[in-house]
Amino acid sequence: MDIRKLQHTIIDALEDVKAQDILAFNTTGLTDLFDRVVIASGTSNRHTKALAASVRDKVKAAGGAIISVEGEATGEWVLVDLGDAVVHIMQPAIRTYYNLEELWGSKPVALRSSSPPRPRGAPQSTSRAAKPTKTTRTRAKVATKRRLPSATKKRKVS
Repeated sequence: MDIRKLQHTIIDALEDVKAQDILAFNTTGLTDLFDRVVIASGTSNRHTKALAASVRDKVKAAGGAIISVEGEATGEWVLVDLGDAVVHIMQPAIRTYYNLEELWGSKPVALRSSSPPRPRGAPQSTSRAAKPTKTTRTRAKVATKRRLPSATKKRKVS
């Protein structure tokens, strides 16, 4: 199976089961063992197991080979070895602790392109994407946390 087709199949399988923070990295210059590393997060043991099962089933249906699946018993970190690609599905705490993005992150791969490719030499668009940045999300969480205690405060009855 072509590496691009394999990558798209993996990403589609992860998105179908609502994986979080999906990243793909080109590892051709780093190792000869595989060409892509895909890292995604699941919210619970059951979710990570479902994500791994989705990847396994979709790749198999597309004609790809599944070498092995490791970690399904616990579900904290499930590794799906597809030969040319390795998929790491982890819970957020495990992902933060091991920080695989730092190890494999020298060549990130674009997952999807929502806009047509820009011709060479054309100026980059100055408009920002609609997706909020990490800072914006953090500020929103902090603002929400600040509002919650005041809304749940008990009033003194005289």
